[in-house]
Amino acid sequence: MKRAFLSSLAIALILAGGCQSNSQTNNANTDTKDTVAKTTTDVPATKIDINGIKVADAATILARKQVPILCYHQVRNWKPSDGKVGKDYIVEVQNFKDQVKMLADSGYHSILPDQLYAYLNTGAPLPDKPIMFTFDDTDLDQFTVAAPTLKKYGFKAVYFIMTVTIGKKGKFVHYMSSDQIKQLSDEGNVIGSHTYDHKNFKKYQGKDWEEQLDKPTKKLEEITGKKITEFAYPFGLWNAEGIPELKKRGFKMAFSLADKRDQNDPIFTIRRIIASGYWSPRTLHNSIKKSF
Repeated sequence: MKRAFLSSLAIALILAGGCQSNSQTNNANTDTKDTVAKTTTDVPATKIDINGIKVADAATILARKQVPILCYHQVRNWKPSDGKVGKDYIVEVQNFKDQVKMLADSGYHSILPDQLYAYLNTGAPLPDKPIMFTFDDTDLDQFTVAAPTLKKYGFKAVYFIMTVTIGKKGKFVHYMSSDQIKQLSDEGNVIGSHTYDHKNFKKYQGKDWEEQLDKPTKKLEEITGKKITEFAYPFGLWNAEGIPELKKRGFKMAFSLADKRDQNDPIFTIRRIIASGYWSPRTLHNSIKKSF
């Protein structure tokens, strides 16, 4: 009964706007020094072994130029029942395709978390105009629409999975199956954890750490056959007190939204911006330049 209630609650949260946060792109660059990233067009997009990399001090990480990271939720056409706030988290299909084409035509190269981790900690080179695509909440259209579009242009992405909805079909939103999640992983994308049912990370206590982190992570590792080392905060909300819980569970990085990064643990508060459903490709491009 409790699980059924949580499932309904999770779906309601997603329909109300997914990982929305009160923060957006205002003052996004205030914690970033004007240090030019070391890039090269010859950097191969191969798997990087990050196990031997020593985590750099916070000042070093904060001094590196931030990589643009986009956060998407639903990729589908708007419906009459979609509210004004909800549309901010729903990018219509053709608009999404136009955004991705614009980024490809503009010379952007997608990167994955291991590349970002190596860059932030060691200054390892990145391709010219690096960008990271991330998707939250397990929506089926991320598999049926977004992934093929990205693949067309040679882009990879990170999919942050909320496990309560795996394989579920809702009244308004359907969700990816375990097989589809595994396929994304097998095709070279990265699967990250996004909790069990999207509960606010800042409110975790007691058994929440097991229910929201341990069990979902184990499930995703069973699905993909790979170690899960990336985490995205529900609603983009985090607190410094919870970061040690992520570290001791083997997470290497955690992603928020547009807030400032934590001055002590910037690699666990990596900034993203929500790709708004109201943005044209040009507006998206301008927002990337302004925010990062």
